[in-house]
Formats: sequence, structure tokens, C-alpha cells
Amino acid sequence: MRLIIAEDEVLLRAGLTRLLADEGYDVVATASTGPDLVTATLSLRPDLVITDIRMPPTHTRDGIAAALRLRRELPSLAVLVLSQHVDSTGATELLADGAQGVGYLLKQRIMDVDPFLEAVREVLAGGTVVDASVVDGMIGRRRTDNPVDRLSPRRRETLALMAQGMSNARIAEELVVTEHAVARNISAIFDTLGLPPSTNEHRRVLAVLRYLDRPGP
Repeated sequence: MRLIIAEDEVLLRAGLTRLLADEGYDVVATASTGPDLVTATLSLRPDLVITDIRMPPTHTRDGIAAALRLRRELPSLAVLVLSQHVDSTGATELLADGAQGVGYLLKQRIMDVDPFLEAVREVLAGGTVVDASVVDGMIGRRRTDNPVDRLSPRRRETLALMAQGMSNARIAEELVVTEHAVARNISAIFDTLGLPPSTNEHRRVLAVLRYLDRPGP
């Protein structure tokens, strides 16, 4: 698989490049600014872009802006965004395009190598990976007449794990219940949130995240 890494911190960029190269990935380019990331990606057409959310030239949201542009122009491109702090807005923008193969992790999580590499594999496979802290922040927001408030504590917990991209089997293991119980809870969650049936698990997760982060009335 071919990757581009965008990170303005030289040591972190070099470390990620070495780590992923050692795992057998082909890091075809690196970038230190948002515009450089866009140029390199449109030219080289990698399978995955890993980018910091804050990059030069403005050091604000150049990385996520580049990622969103690239997703519009290259819908099959997988994107994994890294952030120093929880930014629910950035996560929602990334997820709200409705496509698969996206991830949002806090930088501190990549210090734990195995879960980070698992996230890379999941996103490349078309999955959705969202940092648990971001999910907690999104679910924890209280808005007027938000149907999430009508969910039981167990179903809210199930929703948080589901939004992280966990399969029913992993949720069952985490909550120490049967997969049948998980499936029943998920069905009830979607009924409560007014979400239509879908055969695409990841689109359902994205729909839940978009709904949770919508502005209140």
C-alpha cells in the first residue's frame, strides 16, 4: 500500500515514516504543509494519507482542510487525521462526507504502536476509526430535544463503542454480553435516533456521528 505522511514536526514525520516503512508500507512522499500535501497526493495518488490537523502555512486547520479537499477530489482515498487535542468539529467534518476509509486519532494514541497500526489497517480496509475521547465529547454534548438523551445508559455505551468503529463481536466482548444482545441494542438505537435501515455498517456509524453533532434548534 502507498502512503503519504503530512506532519510539520520533523521528528514525528520521520518516526512515522520509519515505522510504516518497517511494516511494509510504501511511503511515497512526505509533506510539511497543507498545500504540499494536496500537490503530492494529486500527483502520486496514494492509497492513504496520514495528516496532522494543524499544519503550515496558517498553523490552524490546514491539514483537515487539505484532507477534506482531497476526499472530494479522490473519493476512494483513505484518510487518517492526527490531532494534538480533541476537535469534535474537525472529526465531524471528516466523517460527514459519508465515505468510508476515514480515521481521527489523538497524537498521544500513536505512541501505542500496535493500536495505531491496527487503525491504519482498518482505515485502508475501508473502515472508520474515531478516537474514544472524541466520541465521548460528541455524545456528551447535551442539546435541546436530542434523541440520544432518550437512550438507556447501556445503549449510550453501545453507541459510543459502535461509533469508534467496533464490530458487534468486539462490542460484545467489551460489554461482556452476547452478540445477539448487541444487535438488539443497536437496532433499538437506530430506531430511537430515527435512522433508516442500511446494509452498510460504516455509513450507519457515520450517520450517528453526524446526527450527534448537528446544531441544536
